[in-house]
Amino acid sequence: MTIPKTPLIFVATSDLAGKLRGKAFPAEQLNKRLQRGVGWTPTNVQINCFDEIAESPFGALGDLLLIPDARAEAKAEFGEDSGLHFIMGNIVTLEGEPWDFCTRGLLSAALNRLHSVAGAHLVAAFEHEFQLKGAPQPVGQAYGHGGFSQQRDFCETLVDVIAQIGLKPDSIMKEYGPNQYEVVIGPEQGVRAADAAIMVRELTYATARAYSEQATYTPIRDVASVGNGVHIHMSFVDDEGVPLTYDANGPCGMSALTASFAAGVLKYLDAILALTAPSVISYERLTPHRWSAAFNNLGFRDREASLRICPVTAKDPTSIARQFNIEYRAADAAASPHLSLAAVVFAGAQGIEEGLAAPTPTEDDLSLLDASELAERGIVRLPQTLEEALDRFVSNPVVTGWFSDGFAQVYRAHKQSEIKKTAELDTDARCRLYEDTY
Repeated sequence: MTIPKTPLIFVATSDLAGKLRGKAFPAEQLNKRLQRGVGWTPTNVQINCFDEIAESPFGALGDLLLIPDARAEAKAEFGEDSGLHFIMGNIVTLEGEPWDFCTRGLLSAALNRLHSVAGAHLVAAFEHEFQLKGAPQPVGQAYGHGGFSQQRDFCETLVDVIAQIGLKPDSIMKEYGPNQYEVVIGPEQGVRAADAAIMVRELTYATARAYSEQATYTPIRDVASVGNGVHIHMSFVDDEGVPLTYDANGPCGMSALTASFAAGVLKYLDAILALTAPSVISYERLTPHRWSAAFNNLGFRDREASLRICPVTAKDPTSIARQFNIEYRAADAAASPHLSLAAVVFAGAQGIEEGLAAPTPTEDDLSLLDASELAERGIVRLPQTLEEALDRFVSNPVVTGWFSDGFAQVYRAHKQSEIKKTAELDTDARCRLYEDTY
């Protein structure tokens, strides 16, 4: 028997908890919803990742609209399954103005600032690590063909649906950790780079369900093992699409724009970390020798650095210029890709505005240096808890000045509710809790 169904489209926002929330409407209403959107509530911004509502300045008051963006649609089919169909949207006031807490709107503001100060557009790609929650694979499958082959069907379907929605699959592999995989897509310009990151995550969850698996993007499942990072690759082009990132005569190949952008990111990294690595357990991963990030350092092809100058395989100058990029490594999937990228771009634009000089790449083990040696080199240990990261965020007037009045306080209250939820748990229990929510 065929059961009748009305096709629905989910209009979505990536919120402060890094969750995709929104409302569904009949697909036949799309043209109307592109103009009128769906109703939204200000206090929704304070729903944390455990579905508890943090202290909110909005209470029961206020109304907003969530307006779909037709350019940010994801629709994929899984055989007889109804699949996945959503559209990213912008939260606006009833007067149509961007709402101060819409992460997509914040990213647009950051990108506009970058263009204003440097005439540059951002091109970016998010590189994701995730794990499947089934029975552990046999030992010896790190980067292995056997580990890949065990999930070949899953991997091939995931790559197929990524292409279905118009993104550019690059590669997928069995990563180092237990049941861990890495999926990489090609770069996109502007806001679409963060939209694409959301789409890849949702497609991963949906593909896993289609194969009776469960996927998790949690920052770390087991502190005795590896974490799941999100690496953000970034480059720049001008209004005509000409690359601006590379200069053969610049430090490590960085153009003046790239050098100042990188310096800004590193200068303000300790204050934006609460936005890019925003869970309690994120700080179990951000420790020395995890190939993640523990200091505000630039690395030349160094995977221990927070910001890395990536290698290129091209040989001719034109191709090198198009391939050259820098990689932000102090992020994970507990963060909204839009808010995470907005924070990084704001910091980089600030570095350009301040005319900061190129940072010197590190080549040694910074964990062996004491605080005075680090200070002499302008390097700081990044926050080691979410509480510390929040303190550095709210106490930095330059960073909080990138956002509207009250944003920092609302964000801190949101995250404090998350901290309170996990306060009485041991580390293993915290990891299990986050594994279930991300």
